[in-house]
Amino acid sequence: MIISEFSCGGVILDGRKVLLVQAKNMKGKKIWTFPKGHIEAGETPRQAALREVLEETGYKAVIVRPMLRVKYAFTFQGNYIKKMVQWYLMKKLGRIGKHDASEILAIRWVSLLKAHELVQYPSDIRLVDMLMASLNMEPIHTPESE
Repeated sequence: MIISEFSCGGVILDGRKVLLVQAKNMKGKKIWTFPKGHIEAGETPRQAALREVLEETGYKAVIVRPMLRVKYAFTFQGNYIKKMVQWYLMKKLGRIGKHDASEILAIRWVSLLKAHELVQYPSDIRLVDMLMASLNMEPIHTPESE
């Protein structure tokens, strides 16, 4: 079966640091990424991104601008999943809660250079490169980000 999914997420920037979440991927491996999730009934993509950031990190944020829309596909439990994710650049307002411990193992503010070392998904690497370029930092080109 082919399933289409649409998620929204946030890249929360605070100076030259970004907020990462650690979760388990579908293979059970711990990975660092940015908070994101599905749109719920009645939500706009922006509302979903802000809600997911709050639920997964405990931080309230505001959207600065849309960043990137990525598409990828994978197979999960015999289904072919076509996924689209809309990413938004966000600015933190403050921490008002705790991260969702059932879904998120840890959260961590890291420098953009450290984020480049920690994230593994090609789209996450691209997001970090975009942020570094927007801050006039030299993007890091690795074989994975080409």
